[in-house]
Amino acid sequence: MSNVRTDHDAFGTIAVPQDRYWGAQTQRALEVFQVSDERFPVALIRAFALQKIAAVRANLQLGTIAPEIAAPIETAALELHQGRFDDHFPLPIWQTGSGTQTNMNANEVIANRANELLGQPLGTKSPVHPNDHVNCSQSSNDSFPTVMHVATALELRRRLLPALQTLRDDLRAKADAFSDVVKIGRTHLMDAVPMTMGQAFDAFARQIGHALDRIEAVFPRLLMLPQGGTAVGSGLNAPAGFDSAFCGHLNALTGVAFVPNPSKFEGIGAHDSLVEVSGALNGLAVTLLKIANDVRFLGSGPRCGLGELVIPHDGLTSSIMPGKRNPTIAEMLAQVCFQVTGNNAVVTAASASGNFELNVAKPVIIYNVLQSIRILADGIDVFTSRLIRDLDVDRRQLAANVANAPLLATALNPVIGYDKVALITARALDEGITPREAAIALGLLSGEDYDRYVDPQRMAGI
Repeated sequence: MSNVRTDHDAFGTIAVPQDRYWGAQTQRALEVFQVSDERFPVALIRAFALQKIAAVRANLQLGTIAPEIAAPIETAALELHQGRFDDHFPLPIWQTGSGTQTNMNANEVIANRANELLGQPLGTKSPVHPNDHVNCSQSSNDSFPTVMHVATALELRRRLLPALQTLRDDLRAKADAFSDVVKIGRTHLMDAVPMTMGQAFDAFARQIGHALDRIEAVFPRLLMLPQGGTAVGSGLNAPAGFDSAFCGHLNALTGVAFVPNPSKFEGIGAHDSLVEVSGALNGLAVTLLKIANDVRFLGSGPRCGLGELVIPHDGLTSSIMPGKRNPTIAEMLAQVCFQVTGNNAVVTAASASGNFELNVAKPVIIYNVLQSIRILADGIDVFTSRLIRDLDVDRRQLAANVANAPLLATALNPVIGYDKVALITARALDEGITPREAAIALGLLSGEDYDRYVDPQRMAGI
């Protein structure tokens, strides 16, 4: 038996692998766009399935497709959503800027499966046609950006936001657990005045809370869909009310309140809302990098660093230094953050490339947005469960650092004045003694008076 079949389209015939559900247009694109191996994540493919289900239901509701055609299309699209045809989307993201080839890929897979359900062989295009029926009332130009929004919204809701909420809650728990642990604050990388480790972790938790707020703030624009605009935004070949019917069915499928974009021209020609999403993700990356680096440095040592945090052991070590324990989880998250920042630059440039009524960099925009969401969600999950949750403090090291910090003497400014305090800190640093010892040696204060005015806990606000 031959391992290929002969499919046809408006350009003639072409050989397609016998066991593949894609058709002639996908095969032609596969032979044209032989560029690298980056593929769309399954999140986009599953979102395409939802888009096709909502579209066929809207077409059925509006009388544009007969029930006997709509039923197998919906069944095939549901199977696509369930993951049965993930391996039947072979095209790279490096393709036409409208994403037309991946839309056609979805149309062909669904049409072939629908015809198979009706007892027909693959490649027949009858009775279900990929363009006339699966793509009915649609264009790649409105369908692909709709799928971009749907995939982004679902990935944010289902993956990133829950991961962030868990991290925020775990950071809050650490803030409570460390609320009475005094440490020396550091400014300009140098010793400053006392604070608590709980206050540091409360700051981290609040940063994550603000990142959550920024992501939530993008949803009013993200949930506006251009479906129904067809080629340029005018709605040519889509029945009146298609956009509202589509959103109604999509909302029933997802539980998310998508709405028609009142300007399909804006939704097709520009992707400012995805720039906004990417910007929020970039802001999150900045936050996470700050937290990861602070944890790394506070846990540095164990003997020759700061050594104030005790980072959980991950079971990994050096290839040459036996028993060495490195902050691998924090380093992993830092690299995720670097990638997200780079992705944001791509999304920014690509989104600025829209010309007239169509942005022609849609595939690379959504690839980078979805990658950022995915690696942030996964990286945060690992960071939370394998580092933050079991993180502890070295109370002995912290106490030693506090006792030796010269700028504890800052509390004496109102008592003896700035200049005399400067003498204390200079003496302490020059002779390698504590500020208490320096104050006594200079004859500025008795030990009892020093202890009365310099209380690290009170200075830290506890």
